[in-house]
Amino acid sequence: MKYKLCLGIIGLAVLLPIPALSQDIKMVDIPAGTFYMGGMGEGENYDEAPVHQVTISNSFKMSATEITNAQYEAFRPEHKALRGKNGFSKEDDEAVVFVSYQDAVDFCQWLSRKEGKTYRLPTEAEWEYACHAGSYFPFSTGDGLPEAYRKNQQTARTLKPLSLQVGQTPPNAWGLYDMHGNVEEWCLDWYGPYLPGKQTDPVGYREGLFRVTRGGSHNTPDTYLRTTNRMAMIPEDKHAQTGFRIVEASMPATEGWESTEVPLNQQQVAQTVYKWKDQGEMPIFKAPQVYVIPPACGQSSPFYSHNHQPAITWCDNGDLLAIWFSANAENGRGMVVLASRLRAGADEWEPSSLFFKVPDRNMTGSALLNDGEGTLYHLNGVEASGDWQNLIMVMRTSCDNGRTWSRPRIIAPEHTKRHQVIAGTIRTKEGWLIQACDAGPESHDGTAIHISKDNGQTWNDPWDGAPLPVFRDGGTGSTIAGIHAGIVQLEDGRLMALGRGNSIADSTGRLRMPMSISSDNGKTWTYHATDLPPIDGGQRLIFRRLNEGPLLLVSFTDHPLRTPENERGMFFPDREGRLYQGYGMYAALSYDEGKTWTKRKLLTDGTERFLNGGAWTQFFLMDETHAERRGYLAATQTPDNLIHLVSSRLYYCFNLKWLEK
Repeated sequence: MKYKLCLGIIGLAVLLPIPALSQDIKMVDIPAGTFYMGGMGEGENYDEAPVHQVTISNSFKMSATEITNAQYEAFRPEHKALRGKNGFSKEDDEAVVFVSYQDAVDFCQWLSRKEGKTYRLPTEAEWEYACHAGSYFPFSTGDGLPEAYRKNQQTARTLKPLSLQVGQTPPNAWGLYDMHGNVEEWCLDWYGPYLPGKQTDPVGYREGLFRVTRGGSHNTPDTYLRTTNRMAMIPEDKHAQTGFRIVEASMPATEGWESTEVPLNQQQVAQTVYKWKDQGEMPIFKAPQVYVIPPACGQSSPFYSHNHQPAITWCDNGDLLAIWFSANAENGRGMVVLASRLRAGADEWEPSSLFFKVPDRNMTGSALLNDGEGTLYHLNGVEASGDWQNLIMVMRTSCDNGRTWSRPRIIAPEHTKRHQVIAGTIRTKEGWLIQACDAGPESHDGTAIHISKDNGQTWNDPWDGAPLPVFRDGGTGSTIAGIHAGIVQLEDGRLMALGRGNSIADSTGRLRMPMSISSDNGKTWTYHATDLPPIDGGQRLIFRRLNEGPLLLVSFTDHPLRTPENERGMFFPDREGRLYQGYGMYAALSYDEGKTWTKRKLLTDGTERFLNGGAWTQFFLMDETHAERRGYLAATQTPDNLIHLVSSRLYYCFNLKWLEK
């Protein structure tokens, strides 16, 4: 009854004049009350459960609209330089965007000093309570979002510029505008899983990695604008889809929660230094096994239908650590990065568990590297919304075999192209880190690189803004030919790369895999046709230098759906030196710095197996003349000289001796 009474009172209050601050920020009275927070928690919305009862014990005031450019720039005039960036938020009365969490907090503190009152960001619970405004429909407008509220509500690869003018649609029952869409809004809380049971004035967690945002934005599907939908961002991130609104209220006296969840891949991680024994003397090829395994019973980690795009590294304690994305749709916001360990001495990979996820952000592109000096590096792309074109790059490090990781640090802050991380990070003989990234979302956009000369503290893209090149034999340009490229440093210091797409015709006119070589640390590249077959959709190659010295390429003989029938397959020597035609994944070795590939071997031991490669590969037959036909590949070589390769679902282990026999 108390709740209904409050609703009645506020219903009258909305009809009265709304008080305004000196900055013309209209504030709305929000009553104390009790509501049920959260949703069903199904599928990608797992973090909305459990539904739990929350009491907001004190009334507060909330700004009727999001803070505008004019209001924010009274505090920080220099922000005016960002008006119109990427076509958004040009006018005084449009929602301010390109503001970080700290920018929003700083504004609240400035306004508090100026007005002699306490202003802050709303807690996540306060935000959802105010958005519901007494209703439990998906939107305060009912089951759906009326057309008047819609601002290109779809997954947009390129954001459509549109007006972010505040207060142009009807308010909710409590007088608040733009609670569904326009721009996302920073909240006070650190993001984390909901706790069950009744709560009063919850403030989230004491610490975390991401700050909550709510309400959804333009250029985003309707489902992310629902009242109960949860989102979050790296606090330092800023883009055209997030702003904020404020509340006038003292900080709740409630204590934040302590985070207790530790994913399986970070549990009981040994810290002893593993004693590697050389495994390079005798030929070794181990039967492929599944490493993408659904989470164990009782684990809260998400797991979706499409598991793809892996990275792998070794740990100093002898473990292997593999990561990949799991999603229902590659251009969706539900994508998570999962991990599995093959612990030292174990025969099977562990069930998957959560490795990295910025809530409701596309996470396309991951890489892992052991620098050989005790540090693991994890690099990842993070979108503002659902597609994989406009990403920032973030980096984390671990000095305890992945038991703990540093906070994600943004190393390329603009949400733009050239940031889609590819597995295969290398460390040059100078100690530089080189990270390959797809230069764009399309199949022939080529590959960019980012270089760090100070162990990941700062990164530089050597691209000077020159137009994308026309890829041809002997041509030059500023981008590696082919997406998903692998990179090696040659003995003379030059960089060499092989990639997918941008195929180059050889002297006979037949399309071949392109090779790119740079003599100026990636600023410019020269292109050449190799004698290797090109690859296509659902395929990603490996190109790396082995501990023993040769260059290793692992690729595919053809594309089983797109290669002309008469061009499928390659010839390989059998044990007696006779040639046979094989199909699928193969390895090629170069002993002369990539000039020739004299040793080629189909990646099969000849045993017949019917396997599921997952993702785009699905089922295939492995036998004497057939290996895996598609898959995104990643590999690492441990100090004992074993080569560990993962495709989209399967793990392979072999050594140089086996490749050479």
